[in-house]
Amino acid sequence: MENQMKNERKEFITVWVRDPRIQKEDSWQSFVDYEICLHTNSMCFTKKTSCVRRRYKEFAWLRQRLQDNAVLISLPEIPPKIPFFSASNTQLVEQRRQGLQEFLEKVLQSNILLSDSRLHLFLQTQLSTTEIEAVSRV
Repeated sequence: MENQMKNERKEFITVWVRDPRIQKEDSWQSFVDYEICLHTNSMCFTKKTSCVRRRYKEFAWLRQRLQDNAVLISLPEIPPKIPFFSASNTQLVEQRRQGLQEFLEKVLQSNILLSDSRLHLFLQTQLSTTEIEAVSRV
């Protein structure tokens, strides 16, 4: 009974990167964005469930900002940028989705990275990366 109560109080953070969608930027360019859903009972997060859509370049931005803030930590990699990435290549899109999911899972295991407000804003708000930067500087 005591172990069961301890398990119920144990904090968890579950993240899913799913539902890739092709978005048209203009008549020539398109990109893929992914839904990031978070479910947690962690005290670190104000929202216990959230879903936002982010594209690859926003993940690259997040990784760079986290690295700037936590220089002593070796951050997990995101999938490499592929020149001529084709949003219609479902295998490439799926490989990227899996890599982005693994990146977030590893980031969320680090207490130091969990203290970065930009991570929380990235995962739980619709703010652009520019807006996140502005809010984080205050």
